[in-house]
Amino acid sequence: MLCRPAQYLLRCDDLCPTVSSARWQSLAGLIREFGLRPILAVVPENRDAELEQSPADPGFWAGMREMETAGAAIALHGYRHLCASQERSLIGLTRASEFAGVDEATQRLWIREGLRILRAHGLHPRLWVAPRHGFDRNTLRALRAEGIELVSDGLAREPFVREGMTWIPQQLWGPVEKTKGLWTIAIHPNTARDEDLAALREFICAHAAQFTSVDRVLVEFPRRPMSVGERMYAGLALGRIQARSWRKRMGLSL
Repeated sequence: MLCRPAQYLLRCDDLCPTVSSARWQSLAGLIREFGLRPILAVVPENRDAELEQSPADPGFWAGMREMETAGAAIALHGYRHLCASQERSLIGLTRASEFAGVDEATQRLWIREGLRILRAHGLHPRLWVAPRHGFDRNTLRALRAEGIELVSDGLAREPFVREGMTWIPQQLWGPVEKTKGLWTIAIHPNTARDEDLAALREFICAHAAQFTSVDRVLVEFPRRPMSVGERMYAGLALGRIQARSWRKRMGLSL
């Protein structure tokens, strides 16, 4: 049975030393102000020019360590964030991917090196967050082989087990009030507008007691395969997202 009232997780994506300084500082300030324990999706060795929004911050890694000590969960966000593959992902949200379609040995090498880099900076990565939701079964096998068994992705309303991994679903890209279930809100500091951050602040003010953490989720939710009902929900959610994306590409009214 889905939890009532709804619980929320905040996830911050595309974090690296060249993340937009102004936007990230605004978001980090919000996290500290409300004592949130988010998922921080960190790119180990960014080579994606789109993520170079500010001069490299010499204090970036110390800031990540500080937030992890305060309760944030560190996620491995790919390797270099270069999404050159067009192979289909397990999620099906986009076709551009860094990992999907790449042979397992190469994926494992990238994951191992990414973990090494994060650990060398004093971090303790626990989860996988794929750039653009792009990954396949080879990715999951490589992650398990390297000791990572948590994935932040999927469109269900509660955590589930699939392919030997525990999935903490991520279904929102901005605050939306829900009545039940677990909802991860993914925010991208590089593209978040002032009004997006203002809306997030307003939402947190109204629902601060409902924000949770990875540690609490792992304790409070049973680890089991996705139910038939949740499979149906996730399929319908994917269809709605794909339809909105198609209408946007066609220039049609949403």
